[in-house]
Amino acid sequence: MRIDVVPVGNLAETVVGTARDVLKERYSAEVVKRSPVSVPEEAHDERSGQYNAERLIGVAESVGRGDKNLALTDVDIFYRQRNFVFGLAYLDGKGCVVSTHRLKMTADGGEVDDEEETFYDRVRKEVVHEVGHTLGLRHCDNETCVMSFSPTVREVDTKFERPCRACDRDV
Repeated sequence: MRIDVVPVGNLAETVVGTARDVLKERYSAEVVKRSPVSVPEEAHDERSGQYNAERLIGVAESVGRGDKNLALTDVDIFYRQRNFVFGLAYLDGKGCVVSTHRLKMTADGGEVDDEEETFYDRVRKEVVHEVGHTLGLRHCDNETCVMSFSPTVREVDTKFERPCRACDRDV
């Protein structure tokens, strides 16, 4: 399986490298980094000041050439009525998106330095989580499984970087 990582916006190479490495390790995939692309203006929502996650999945699917394609961005994203999401994927889909924007925040709303290990742990978990959805994995009730739903960084910090045994069998 090949997974293409499409950097969207201004991402540090270390963030892209972190995503590439965890995808190789967790899914035994060939991972290809595509050339960075600009954040599409049509994805911007004037009212919220955020970017539509579904539109960024479209970028992943149009730029990426892999079996699965990940748009990795630093902009704040939303999905429908949710005021923000860390990422979005469609079950068994070809594309997904992960935003690092809110992964830099502390549980109480402060900011984590993007060079800190906490930030990179979160990036790894969310990348594995969203690509997992494209591989057919649903949200898991096991709060330590990487496939558990994470509405805040507290839940991201609680889970492990890998699927639980039940989810791992389904990949």
